[in-house]
Amino acid sequence: MAGPFYQKLTDHFKSIYHLQHLQAIVGWDQATQMPTGGNEARSDALSELAITIHQAYNLSSLEEWFERAEDESLDTTQHQSLREMRRQWQQATMLPAELVKAKSIAGSRCEHAWREQRRNNDWQGFKPLLKEVVTLSREEAKIRSSITGMAPYDTLIDQYEPDMTQQRLDQLFLPMNQWLPDLIREVQQHQQGWQRLKSGNYDSAAQKRVGLKIMEYLGFDFNHGRLDVSAHPFCGGVAEDVRITTRYESEDFSRSLMGIIHETGHARYEQNLPQQWRGLPVGQARSMGIHESQSLFFEMQLAKQQSFLQKILPWLQEELKPDLSFSELNQHYLKVEPSYIRIDADEVTYPAHILLRYQIERDLISGVIEVDDIPQMWDELMQKYLGLSTAGNYRDGCMQDIHWTDGSFGYFPSYTLGAMYAAQFFAVMTQQLPNITHALADGDINPALAWLNEHIWQQGSLHSTDKLISAATGAILNPEYFHQHLRQRYLN
Repeated sequence: MAGPFYQKLTDHFKSIYHLQHLQAIVGWDQATQMPTGGNEARSDALSELAITIHQAYNLSSLEEWFERAEDESLDTTQHQSLREMRRQWQQATMLPAELVKAKSIAGSRCEHAWREQRRNNDWQGFKPLLKEVVTLSREEAKIRSSITGMAPYDTLIDQYEPDMTQQRLDQLFLPMNQWLPDLIREVQQHQQGWQRLKSGNYDSAAQKRVGLKIMEYLGFDFNHGRLDVSAHPFCGGVAEDVRITTRYESEDFSRSLMGIIHETGHARYEQNLPQQWRGLPVGQARSMGIHESQSLFFEMQLAKQQSFLQKILPWLQEELKPDLSFSELNQHYLKVEPSYIRIDADEVTYPAHILLRYQIERDLISGVIEVDDIPQMWDELMQKYLGLSTAGNYRDGCMQDIHWTDGSFGYFPSYTLGAMYAAQFFAVMTQQLPNITHALADGDINPALAWLNEHIWQQGSLHSTDKLISAATGAILNPEYFHQHLRQRYLN
C-alpha cells in the first residue's frame, strides 16, 4: 500500500498525462488534418495548453510531496516510479512560463511556415523564424545549465537521452569519421551494377493497402492506433491511441513502405509499454534513443531480411503490380548510395547525415556558429561525408528536417544511438535464441518480438538506459556491434 504523498503524486502525474494526451492528438491533427487557415488559432491554443501543463508541473505543493514521499514505505518499483516523477518534474520546472509560451508559439509558427518555405527553397523567408527558435533554445539551454551545472548542449541532449553527454557522444560517434567514409566507398564498389527500382506510377490507395497489411503482420494494434498522411512521417499520440503517418510518392512505393515499417516499430513499443504503470513517467519510453532502436530494429534488422522481403513481395505484386523480381527488390533495399535526404538514406550512409546534424546543432547552441552559417557548414560536411554539394539547395539541405523548427536540439543523436542499440540487441538476441535465425528465415518474427517485449517494451523506464542495455545484452552500449553489423550485411 503506497503512502498518501506518493499517491498524491501518482494522481497528479496521471492528470498531467491526460493533458499531454490532448496535446499529442491536437498536434497530430495540426500535422495531418487541420486546414491551413486554422494554424494561428491552433498555435495559440497549443501555447495555452503548454502553459496549463507547465503550471501543473509547478504546483507549489509538489516539492513537499516529493520530500514526504521519500520518507514513506515504498517498494522497489515505487521508488523507481518516484525517481522518474521527480526527474520529469525537475525537467519541466526549470523554465519560466513566459519562455515556455514563447517557445510554443515560435515553434508552431516556424514549423507551419517551413512546410511551404521548404517547397519553395525559401531560406531567406525561413531564416528569421529559425533565428527566433534558436534564440529561445539557447536561452533554454543557458537556464537549464545554470540549474544543473551541465554544459548547455548537454542539458538539451539529456531531455531526449537521459545521462548522455556531448563528451560521450563524441566517444561513440567520432570514430565513425575514420571508418564510415571508407565503408561507404567499399560497399559501393562491392555493389557495382546494382540498380534501384525504376520509377513507376503507383496509386496511393494501393500503397496504403500494402502498408496496412505489413502493419498487421508486424502486430500493430488497430484498436489503439491508426495510419495517416503528413508532410514528415512521425509516430505520435499516446500508448492507448498511437498515430503514425507516412507520405506517398506516386513514382516510388518503397520509401512509404519502409517509412510505415519504421513508424510501426515506434508504435509497437508504445502499445506494449507496461500497462500497470500507464500514465506515469516510469511506464513511458526510456529514451528517444531506445525508442529509435525499436523503429530501426523493425526497419533494418527485420524488414531488410530476405525472408521479410519474400513475405511482402506477393502483397506488392497484388496491389501495385510492379514489374519486380525478388532479387531486384532485395538489391533495391540494400543499395548503398549517397543522397541528400536523411529520411531516404540507406542504412550505411544514414549515420553520416546524423554526424552532420550533430556537429551543426552542437556548435549552434554553443554559439560557435550562427543560423546564417548553417548552409555553408551543411554543404562542407555533406561534401566531406558523402561527396555531395548542397550549395543553394536549401530544400534538400538544411531545410529538409522538421526537428529544428520547434527547437528539438539534442534530438538528432538519438537516431544513430538507436541504430547502435538495435544492432546490439539483434546480435545478442541471436546468441540467446539460437533458433531465431531459422524462425526469421521461415517468416516467423514472433520470437524476435517476444524478446523485445520482455527485455525492452515491458521495462518502460524502470531502469537507467545503461542498466536496461546491460540487463538485456550483458554490457552497456558498444558501437562496434553496429560497425560489424554493417560490414556483415553489406560486404559478406
